[in-house]
This record gives sequence, C-alpha cells and structure tokens, in this order.
Amino acid sequence: MVWVLGVIVRYCVLLPLRVTLAFIGISLLVIGTTLVGQLPDGSLKNWLSELVHLTCCRICVRALSGTIHYHNKQYRPQKGGICVANHTSPIDVLILTTDGCYAMVGQVHGGLMGIIQRAMVKACPHVWFERSEMKDRHLVTKRLKEHIADKKKLPILIFPEGTCINNTSVMMFKKGSFEIGGTIHPVAIKYNPQFGDAFWNSSKYNMVSYLLRMMTSWAIVCDVWYMPPMTREEGEDAVQFANRVKSAIAVQGGLTELPWDGGLKRAKVKDTFKEEQQKNYSKMIVGNGSL
Repeated sequence: MVWVLGVIVRYCVLLPLRVTLAFIGISLLVIGTTLVGQLPDGSLKNWLSELVHLTCCRICVRALSGTIHYHNKQYRPQKGGICVANHTSPIDVLILTTDGCYAMVGQVHGGLMGIIQRAMVKACPHVWFERSEMKDRHLVTKRLKEHIADKKKLPILIFPEGTCINNTSVMMFKKGSFEIGGTIHPVAIKYNPQFGDAFWNSSKYNMVSYLLRMMTSWAIVCDVWYMPPMTREEGEDAVQFANRVKSAIAVQGGLTELPWDGGLKRAKVKDTFKEEQQKNYSKMIVGNGSL
C-alpha cells in the first residue's frame, strides 16, 4: 500500500508539477537570453545574462526537487579560469549553474537543444563547435585559450572524463583541458542515491526515458565541494597535472580513483592498452621466478 501510494504521488502529483516547472524554466531561458542578446556588449548585458541563466537554471533544478549543499564557497571558480568536475549526469551543468554562471563548451546540436544553444550564445560567450571542428584539437585549444585570456569572461566548465560515470568513481581525465594553461578550479560532485539515482547510463536509457526517471524520483540530493585553485607546476606535463587534479577531486568527493578511460564502456579496448597490461603481467611472472 505504501509503495502504491508512492507511485501515485510521484506520477500523478509530482510529475505534472515538475514538467510544468521545466517547461517554464526552458521557455524563460530561451526568451530571456534572446532578448538580452539584443543589447550592446557591456556590464548591463553581462549582469542581465547572469541573472537570466541563474534564475532559469534554479527553476529547472526545482523541477527535479533538487537539494544541493555547496561547500567551501570561497573557492568558487573565478572569471578567466577553467572549472573541471567529475561527471555523473547531464544535470551536472544545472547543479553547478544554480550557484554561479559558466561558459559552456560542447558540440552544436539540432532540435530543442540547438534552439537553447543558439539563444544562450547570444547573451553569453559560450563555446560551441560544429562536429567537424570538434575533431580539430588545435582549433579547439585555440578558441579555449582565447576565451580564458579575457579575464572578464565567465570561467569555462569542462568535464574531462568525457562521459558520465556511475557516481562511485572518477575515471581518466583527458589531458586536453590541462594543455590550455590558466588556473584550474576543481569541483567534486557527489549524489546521494537514497532519493534518486542521477547517473545517466546512456547505453541503457535514452534522454527522454532518463529525464522521466529523474522527474519521477523523490528528489535529487547532492553535495558540491569547491576546491582551492590549482596550476600546472614546473616540469609537470599535462597528463601528470590531470592526474593530480583527478586525485584531489576523488579524495574530496569520497570517490574511487581509477586509471581507465570512461569511453571504454562504448568502444573496444585499444591494442596498445592490452599490450601494456600484458607486459606488466609478464614482468610480474618473471619477477616471481615462475619462468
């Protein structure tokens, strides 16, 4: 009886309210950023853009009954820097943007997402790439360097894992984000699965079914830890810097640190990686005197 009552409340009461709130938030975001985009560049436009982004993202988080606890707010990412965080769900962006504005980086999409992207970029200098441009590492690096060189622009938000991980671990950080230069602002995100599982298993759920699961859960509860800014040390390459930042995020969020590429859940293991493991195993065998 309790379970049936819970289903009725979640699907017949909470779901319609949440869908309505999400529609209001997205509509206001598109309309607001489009109107703000008509203003000339200046402090007024920047202020209104941040106000619209914060307000609309907070409405969308309310549509998920989001309860977020922010820690160490004195370390919030500053303009002209790069914010890197572990990645569990597409709503990570909403979770972070509820407390501060960021410049997004990503591929240009079509449909509803494309409409939102085109409206947002009018009001704020987000960095969107065409599919062909995403494959050009030099072009991507150049545009990101140009962005962080302007200390008046919002910090760039990047998820170096490149895919969603199941809220228990931190996978390999791609080195590209750490070759750009500038100050890195690490952020650790940890969801409480007791009220709702925020992890998006894209191989099992499409976006629509995932959002339905999110909106019919009781709540999305998470903790966000801002961490002291980090810079690349002398003699440290991009991979070592990425691993150092990853370790700090894993420790702060209570997550398991793993060296594997999260993209392996969709792709075959590279032969070079297999060979490396085989060499390590053979060394271990030889070292034990078995051969």
